[in-house]
Amino acid sequence: MEKRAAGYLRVSTTEQTGGMESQERVLRQYCEQNGITNVEFFSDHGISGTKSSRPALDRMMAGVESGEIGTVIVYSFSRFARSTTHLLNALQIFKRKGVQFISLTEKIDTSTAVGIAIFSILASISQLERDLISDRVKIGLANARAKGRLIGRKKMRDSDLIRKLLKAGMSYRNISTVARVSHGSVSAERAAMKKEEAALNEKLAAQAAAEKELADLGHKFPEISKPEIPSAS
Repeated sequence: MEKRAAGYLRVSTTEQTGGMESQERVLRQYCEQNGITNVEFFSDHGISGTKSSRPALDRMMAGVESGEIGTVIVYSFSRFARSTTHLLNALQIFKRKGVQFISLTEKIDTSTAVGIAIFSILASISQLERDLISDRVKIGLANARAKGRLIGRKKMRDSDLIRKLLKAGMSYRNISTVARVSHGSVSAERAAMKKEEAALNEKLAAQAAAEKELADLGHKFPEISKPEIPSAS
């Protein structure tokens, strides 16, 4: 089956119909100049670029996934993707399916060496964006904890009591009755205990390994006595 090319067009609710005609004219001109005859146009009218789901775009991506489309041509990144992440996700799909992606405004063609290089740069920017968001979340949580704010759901169970009863060997059912908590709360406290014990054991093992390494280094590098300095006489 011969794969066809797809031209994607989009105008938002605030743009005039002429915007769609202008995009299509430019895409058709590109196809004619490059001998692309088997092309289908997918148009989303009056849809914001921030929408995660667009009827025409969804149909086109379905054609990409099914292997019917071998080339995707767009007027610009902004007409196609709603964010850098969305663009990179689509480019990853195109790469996996062997689909050529062309953006006329940015002069990007992923079949060329320059296009591949720009794709790598965009991937790095997307990863940086994810890392920055993750860092901001972590800093925000740390700041909230430092100010004594509660993060997450408030724990209602008496952890100290449950742990003492667990260490005493009491059954989950009896602990639930005495501590007035659910069986799941007892199980959760047990899991928290095991996690803390594992972390402590790992820390102790690392400390023991470090002490052993220092001791071994002491044997490998014995103290060297200073040479005697001859007298001037």
